[in-house]
Amino acid sequence: MTEHPTSHERRQPSAARPTAPADPRGALLRTPEQPLGSAPLPAQGPLGSPAPAEARSAATGTPAGSHGTPAPSDGHGPAGTPVPAGPEHSQPSAAEPDPHRPRPAPESIPVQPQSGAEAPAGPPVGPADRRTGQGTAPAGPMPMRRDGDRLRFVGAATRRIARGIDLDEIVMGLCRATVPTFSDAILVYLRDPLPVGDERPTGPVVLRLRRTDRIPEDRDTDGFLLPSLQPEPDIGVTAELCQVRPGGALNEVLRGVRPVFADAPAARAALPELIGEELTVPGGQRAILAPLRGRRRVIGAALFLRRPDREAFESDDLLVAAQLATHSALGIDKAVLYGREAYIADELQRTMLPETLPRPTGVRLASRYLPAAETARVGGDWYDAIPLPGSRVALVVGDVMGHSMTSAAIMGQLRTTAQTLAGLDLPPQEVLHHLDEQAQRLGTDRMATCLYAVYDPVSHRITIANAGHPPPVLLHLGGRAEVLRVPPGAPIGVGGVDFEAVELDAPAGATLLLYTDGLVESRLRDVWTGIEQLREKLAATAQLTGADHPPPLEALCDEVLDMLGPGDRDDDIALLAARFDGIAPSDVAYWHLDPEDAAPGRARRLARRALSRWGLEELSDSVELLVSEVVTNAVRYTSRPVTLRLLRTDVLRCEVGDDVPQLPRLRQARATDEGGRGLYLVNKMARRWGATRLSTGKVVWFELNRG
Repeated sequence: MTEHPTSHERRQPSAARPTAPADPRGALLRTPEQPLGSAPLPAQGPLGSPAPAEARSAATGTPAGSHGTPAPSDGHGPAGTPVPAGPEHSQPSAAEPDPHRPRPAPESIPVQPQSGAEAPAGPPVGPADRRTGQGTAPAGPMPMRRDGDRLRFVGAATRRIARGIDLDEIVMGLCRATVPTFSDAILVYLRDPLPVGDERPTGPVVLRLRRTDRIPEDRDTDGFLLPSLQPEPDIGVTAELCQVRPGGALNEVLRGVRPVFADAPAARAALPELIGEELTVPGGQRAILAPLRGRRRVIGAALFLRRPDREAFESDDLLVAAQLATHSALGIDKAVLYGREAYIADELQRTMLPETLPRPTGVRLASRYLPAAETARVGGDWYDAIPLPGSRVALVVGDVMGHSMTSAAIMGQLRTTAQTLAGLDLPPQEVLHHLDEQAQRLGTDRMATCLYAVYDPVSHRITIANAGHPPPVLLHLGGRAEVLRVPPGAPIGVGGVDFEAVELDAPAGATLLLYTDGLVESRLRDVWTGIEQLREKLAATAQLTGADHPPPLEALCDEVLDMLGPGDRDDDIALLAARFDGIAPSDVAYWHLDPEDAAPGRARRLARRALSRWGLEELSDSVELLVSEVVTNAVRYTSRPVTLRLLRTDVLRCEVGDDVPQLPRLRQARATDEGGRGLYLVNKMARRWGATRLSTGKVVWFELNRG
């Protein structure tokens, strides 16, 4: 069965056509002052190659552009016998071994040949054209002549739209798939904001111009037009925002879901509401308004435009526009859902990890976190630094099995439990024991590794307990890197095991590196090989700054992450580095006070002497008043000696400890009360203050600025 292509409008010669004015958006919109035909479509060939000017007549077998004249003989056939035609775009050359072999069809819509009776009038083909079988390029893109062309176009366009993952890629795919093959320009409007899932938007429906695309006005050096992209819409040409009025014409068109021609009564009333009253579109069936409907609601609209000198849209083109709109809307729906899921995952991971690290006395901290991949940004690795009483700090790093949102949720629960246990000032092995019990309560398969360390800057000692985690690495000031010998222990969640703690020296200037197994273990290397490479990397980095100067913490973390190779990102990575500065013994003053009435006066005298020795006499009045109030509250209820400690660092810190576990609370004293104003004075005069419960009682502390 032979299909005959339908005829199309006769084009004017390109030389007789007026030049189109420059349009920054190229959306084929015109103002009422401009005639509709003042901006005709420039000559445009098929994308990447000129369109043929000759086609073989199905009836006579002669080229349509030769006006009945047979092609000259090339010497291979009888004299006067026309040579059979080759492929549809050109005559075969002498170098082609098989001129009758058809050429493969491109992915875009092929230009269909026309019969001799339906060929548009044009200039006669010259001798050079008869030799090559090629003529000049037609005035614009050839229309789709058959249903098969439309099916191939829809298939290619939907594949291009489906390649996009995020919203911008999908909208760009729709624009570039339709221009210039299907339309000369396109405007894509989307709801602002886009609804997500089953949520019901509140307020009026607002459409925002998301993207435009058009056939450019500029010619290249060969005389053919190339498609260009205009990512930013020109707000001065058309309205960027459009509010859909309930019961209005635009609302009715969007509710109808099906695309309509611009000359339809509903579209004529809806288009001014969409693009503005001052602009018009080409007349006739040269514009299609297609609603974009997602899975549950209309999420936007697309406007396809053709220039007045281009073939008008046919009724079958409405089906093409409907397919394009449906695939684009479903892709946008999925992109919005994917974006919301990625946002939730990022927020979950961000809130599970500390936003900022504390600045405890005598130690400096730096950290890094890397997800396993961009598509899996959540995981079970975490780190934490928790200030403890006595200027100590707890350093924690852990790893829950897996890198999913479930692992991140379990990690958040374990991290919260560790913070609570640290606030009770429990030993590291007791903290891991309670974490193990909590993991068993969460489920039978909730497994994690954890390393918990407590650093004391006054004694320059660190206590470490391990639960199946890779051992930490200590970088000494001279450049020697040492893997600390810590009992490995069983992972958290196993149950029924004991954890052991060890106490090690933490000299000033040393750097402790805590990490998860994603840094040292991968498919290409085992964990112990990775630990050895990490130790060598730290030692090599320390050599760059010399033996007397430790490397900066931030730069050190970056250098450690540089050891990762292309195949080493199998798991997420948490990294915590601590530089031990410590507190010198000359900056510490420590006393025991008997619980008697004379204790506050003795505490004032001791504090005055220490401040005079440190050259901080200007703080004597404030320190004596606050120390007297805190010590008075301590000796009132305790039965054992009270401890008083002063620490001179960048601030002056005072700590008073007793054996009473009840924490003091700030309250407003009444006019008739004899007491209750001590903590009020501390709150007003101190830079910071607080109270922490210990296993043997509590510590009340406050800080003052040093001048």
